[in-house]
Amino acid sequence: MTISTAPYTASELLAVVSARLLRDGQVVFAGVGIPLLAATLAQRLHAPGLTILFEGGTIGAFVEPGKLPPSTNEQRCTRRANMVLGSTDVLLLLQRGYVDVGFMGGAQIDQYGNLNSSFIGDPQHPTSRLPGTGGGNDIASLTRMIVAMKHEKRRFVKTVDFVTSPGFLTGDNSRRDAGLIAGGMYRVVTDLGLLGFDERSKRMKLLALHPGVTTDRVQENTGFALLIETDLPVTEPPTENELAVLRHLDPERLYTA
Repeated sequence: MTISTAPYTASELLAVVSARLLRDGQVVFAGVGIPLLAATLAQRLHAPGLTILFEGGTIGAFVEPGKLPPSTNEQRCTRRANMVLGSTDVLLLLQRGYVDVGFMGGAQIDQYGNLNSSFIGDPQHPTSRLPGTGGGNDIASLTRMIVAMKHEKRRFVKTVDFVTSPGFLTGDNSRRDAGLIAGGMYRVVTDLGLLGFDERSKRMKLLALHPGVTTDRVQENTGFALLIETDLPVTEPPTENELAVLRHLDPERLYTA
């Protein structure tokens, strides 16, 4: 490939770091955008046996370079797929425990990993209406979750305006007490660092910084007090090969500009 590997964008960083979290042999339920791009990147680089599921019914998607679908219901998702079923059948795979990882984004996330993709503001008079849940609630309720999103104070809030997709609810054992005995939030990948959740309190915890980012900068862009891992490591920047493959997959920069 002769595609330029000049300095990377924030979206490219999100896709590369997220892709590194996926493992060969896993089954991942991916949303559109960065989650889809990261799953496809992992499939090309180090996880050829990764099975990608889409809400629209596609099992085993293999997305062609330059033909990234704009939604998970688009027919480009089906080319070279293992199976194409109805949405209900795909969601049943979640309920039966066949899906390892859920992977999506959101407009807001709070200190316990609850996601909001429904609306911003007062429920009776919202300032912004968002796409809504789709299968997001099912995915977050039943799988180990990875979330990829830009790190901004308006997105990282103490309490989301609406729980579209549950994380650890109000922390501690509240998720299990609510009947959600499987899954839970695993990692949040942002353009500033890598975050996880404290095993006991379930509060969000900073695990690693991206190159050139400080702890203070992460906290300044977060609307609640983060737990911080001692001796924070620094993530490896995207390699030339990772960027070349990524830009080959998305030559028009639909998701990575």
